Amino acid sequence: MPGPEAFIDTNVLLYLLSADREKADRTENILRAGGLISVQVLNEMTAVAHWQLAMSWEELDEVLTLIRSMCRVVSLTVETHDRGIAVAKRYGLDLYDTMIVAAALLGNCKTLYSEDMCDGLLIESRLLIRNPFIAHPSA
Repeated sequence: MPGPEAFIDTNVLLYLLSADREKADRTENILRAGGLISVQVLNEMTAVAHWQLAMSWEELDEVLTLIRSMCRVVSLTVETHDRGIAVAKRYGLDLYDTMIVAAALLGNCKTLYSEDMCDGLLIESRLLIRNPFIAHPSA
């Protein structure tokens, strides 16, 4: 894949399971470009899909296998935790969101696709948070 990877937050990936075709299609396009996710994203996806959306374990296995085939997955580490705490202190974001941000920073991503975080926020002068479901002017 040319250029730096984008990190994809759970709230974006969940649209793969949505009846909202426009957002599901946008998410599929993001996935086709490749990206980075963390084990935290896999855990959150599993919890929501199984417990809230009542997907069977077999259905969930298929979805997670697809996502893992299209994204590089990074582990949660003490370094991720420490970086996340530093981001929380500096930017005032939710702790779990900062663990996503930390994984993206440690993965050298330039873009973090998230629907729930502050669109347009630039973290450490190098990671831009983007809501992929709203229009952005061309750079």
